[in-house]
Amino acid sequence: MDPKFLKPYSPQETEPAIYKRWEESGFFNPDNLPLRRDAEGKLIEMESFSIVLPPPNVTGTLHMGSALMLTIEDIMVRYERMLGKKTLWIPGTDSAAIATQAKVEKDIQKTEKKSRHDLGREELLKRIDAFVEENKATILGQIRAMGASIDWSRYAYTMDDARYRAVMEAFVRMHEAGLIYRGNRIVNWDPKGQTTISDDEIVYEERDAKLYTFRYSKDFPISVATTRLETKVGDVAVAVHPDDERYAKYVGKEYDADFCDVPIHIKVIADKSVDPAFGTGALGVTPAHSQIDWDIAERHGLPKDKKVINEIAKMTVEGRLHGKKTTEAREAVAEWLRNENLLEKEEDIKQNISTAERTGGIVEPLPKLQWFVAVEKPALFPTGETMTLKEWMRRVVERKEVEFVTERYERQYYNWIDNLRDWCISRQIWFGHRVPVWYRHRRQNADGTQTDAEETYVGVEAPTGEGWEHDPDVLDTWFSSGLWTFSTLGWPDETDDLKNYHPTTIIESGYDILFFWIARMILMSGFLLGQVPFRTVYLHGLVRDEQGRKISKSLGTNIDPVDMSAKYGTDAVRISLIIGMAPGTDSKISESKIRGYKHFANKVWNIARFIMENYDQLKIAGEPILNVRDKQIVEEAYQKALEVTAQIEKYRLDMAIGILYPYIWDYFAAQIVEESKTIIKGVDTAAAQSRVVALMQAFKIILKLLHPFMPFVTEEIWSHLPEKETDLLMVAEWPV
Repeated sequence: MDPKFLKPYSPQETEPAIYKRWEESGFFNPDNLPLRRDAEGKLIEMESFSIVLPPPNVTGTLHMGSALMLTIEDIMVRYERMLGKKTLWIPGTDSAAIATQAKVEKDIQKTEKKSRHDLGREELLKRIDAFVEENKATILGQIRAMGASIDWSRYAYTMDDARYRAVMEAFVRMHEAGLIYRGNRIVNWDPKGQTTISDDEIVYEERDAKLYTFRYSKDFPISVATTRLETKVGDVAVAVHPDDERYAKYVGKEYDADFCDVPIHIKVIADKSVDPAFGTGALGVTPAHSQIDWDIAERHGLPKDKKVINEIAKMTVEGRLHGKKTTEAREAVAEWLRNENLLEKEEDIKQNISTAERTGGIVEPLPKLQWFVAVEKPALFPTGETMTLKEWMRRVVERKEVEFVTERYERQYYNWIDNLRDWCISRQIWFGHRVPVWYRHRRQNADGTQTDAEETYVGVEAPTGEGWEHDPDVLDTWFSSGLWTFSTLGWPDETDDLKNYHPTTIIESGYDILFFWIARMILMSGFLLGQVPFRTVYLHGLVRDEQGRKISKSLGTNIDPVDMSAKYGTDAVRISLIIGMAPGTDSKISESKIRGYKHFANKVWNIARFIMENYDQLKIAGEPILNVRDKQIVEEAYQKALEVTAQIEKYRLDMAIGILYPYIWDYFAAQIVEESKTIIKGVDTAAAQSRVVALMQAFKIILKLLHPFMPFVTEEIWSHLPEKETDLLMVAEWPV
């Protein structure tokens, strides 16, 4: 027996060396996996299993949520690899463009007192690239530390050359099909970041607010309520429900008023979207500063261009409000209403305020000229069918081409599609894939004269000739990430990887990323390949502390997975995250829980020491005949393999380890090993040998079953076992 087993298990000494052995073996790459043969020696055709890693922020660090994601995916991957499948897990990182640029700009402002405009676009991008290179090793090292058996040879980055080529190709194809267009529509504008953001990049914060009930003028017959008085100078209508008898006689009438120095023209309209029970049951319609109001204006043919707030969140109207910040203008309008006896009520309420996830700025809905993906325009798909993107997204789930492990997320997915608007994909930052569009503002006519006109060119490569200006905007990072399952496999080329591994088998991520990534991958893969990007969607919940609070540095509830791994071992962290974690549900973690599962790793280590010590001492040669009881011990281990396998196949990893843990601790260690001590010390050598062989056979099964969950301690023990079928447990055959 190796002297190492005379000491307690030390994950700190063991884990880095084991990961190095795994990586150097080449078995993370499915092209290098050992071939398997049937009983007659014929090669078995290997099925494929593929999954992409949701790309973490290249400049980020590992947190408990990402540790859970890595653990779940690695369990799946190790299980499928041991089944003998060509198992591919593709790694990658995301540029997190808005956040990364904001961080670099902040550092430059702090150290050099300069803005990005002082540096210029080219110099800023050089600084960002250097920052990314300097920081990406952190997250990649932490992914390795979690034991992720990932194919590093296929590593991808959302801003690398291969992804750039795929993004450009996707844009051009979708533009040619009429699915990408440039238009004036209302968008979410971040005044602090000076860029558009998507609905999914909005964080809602509950804040104190006032609800004002007022009339536009003394002769206006309807009272309206709002928390944003400053926008009311941009109102063009008042909407009421068609069945609201209180206002039926006013529908269709129009009124003029001088509202806080601003002339306004108000038409009363009936629209079913209005809730008669909210406020006064009448809604002031401000199309240029509310997505809901924009939609109402489109349905009723109302003007949508009355913009009263600019990109730095200041008022643009003439009069007393001119140049004021929105919050200052709100109080100025309130004061005017009080003086004019038009303010009927002020109430203190709680309100969800839209803030930008990356900058914290209060989001301002504004109409702007941007690039959009049309989700309700019919287009020809590679399948030969004509349909809209929304129709495709709904159909593939209805037909079970994509299946959700948790049913409630399927319902949420349908609800999201039903309310999906055209996707704004342009961003006013410098870091990202630049929109592949060029403009030329003067054109040479055939007779040599010049005509004022804007000429537009869309292409993967820049146009030839003089006078072309590249669109300054970059594409939403989710546009690039939407191509992730196939751009990482070589698309737009028709590669062997794309043929062998797409659609991928499963996507696994947090439920909070369902819409802005998973749904968009379905959208992009459908139009560009005519395929779903994956067959199954597995969504995990949030990791919370032992009191159920969100894990957060700012809240003082943070539990760092890297620190915990260094202290108690990665296996203890992994199993702590999985036990009690059903798909789609939140789970709890604490240092005491992790410490407890460090004891479990020690228990497995001690079982190994006992078995190997006695196996060596009894000098077992050949294959001793097992007695009836010892055969039963081995059969029980195979029975547990059946039970564990059944749960993993249903993606109930929590149930699988929930079967395995008590079997090892409460039965195998507490009963079988203890019972064996008497038998081995007895005078019956044949009985002792039978028992030790049975223990060894059963323990090998246990190590295989436990390996996907606790890969380090099981691999270390396996490396010291006698007469094992493979050098590395990672590629041993799953017990069936």
